[in-house]
Amino acid sequence: MAMTGVLRAGFVQLRVLDLEQALVHYDRRIGLDVVEKAPDGRVYLKCADEFDRHSVVLREADRPGMDVFAFKVAGDADLDGFAERIAASGTAVDEVAAGEQPGVGRRIGFAIPSGHRIELYADMALSGSAPPTENPDIWWNDPRGMRARSFDHCLLYGPSIPETADFFTDVLDFSVTEKVVAPDGGPTIAAFLTCSNKAHEVAFVDHERPGMFHHASFLLDSWHDVGHAADVIARYDISRDIGPTRHGITMGQTIYFFDPSGNRNEVFCGGHRFYPDHPTRVWTADQLGKGIFYYEKELNDRFLGVVT
Repeated sequence: MAMTGVLRAGFVQLRVLDLEQALVHYDRRIGLDVVEKAPDGRVYLKCADEFDRHSVVLREADRPGMDVFAFKVAGDADLDGFAERIAASGTAVDEVAAGEQPGVGRRIGFAIPSGHRIELYADMALSGSAPPTENPDIWWNDPRGMRARSFDHCLLYGPSIPETADFFTDVLDFSVTEKVVAPDGGPTIAAFLTCSNKAHEVAFVDHERPGMFHHASFLLDSWHDVGHAADVIARYDISRDIGPTRHGITMGQTIYFFDPSGNRNEVFCGGHRFYPDHPTRVWTADQLGKGIFYYEKELNDRFLGVVT
């Protein structure tokens, strides 16, 4: 598939209550590499199979949650093109100067109908520990913890899901891979969107409070690795939400858990592939239990209700 415009999920900046506790969690337990502890207090991390400098930013704050979710675009000209399209849609656009995050070029930012801040950027420095490109081994550094391969997606909660999905499809050229609709042909209450052939790069679920964060997800190699992640969770008494289990929506195999600040994480593998000629898969609200947790076929109240 030709990749133009928005390429993929780029980085997420999370708020944590205790930075040192968070570093143990994301570095030693999930297996991310610490790239830099910056003078402003933010810490930058990356996963093993990522070429760019970082994909997760941690910022110590008095409440958990997400500051921003950023997507990488194909080139600098795309930033100008998307800025024009976003402004034409009636959404205010601002620009973040190059260097606000180390190694990252200029970014454009905007608030979407669900209340979240989204940013786009084109340039990020390559990581000093990027995967080798000549005769590469599967693992070139000893893996740690859950052995996360890459940052994959975020699930976000907020209002105005139909309008948010329309913004992503009409303005940013995403596709809706799957959606959940209210009974009797009611509005969309959850939307799963991609700009690649992944099952989703971002997803949104209806919630009365705007700008809420549900989870950040990291890709693993296999179902066996999801089981290994459960072993890590059990050994270190990490707060587990649900799993190991499987989704009906996306078909991914998964386990959910919380960082020490209460931000939810997911590690997963698998999932269906999407192409532009595929129709949208539609789930009805009465089958949402099966859609979210395919084996259990019932919803976990904490999964639905706990957001940061």
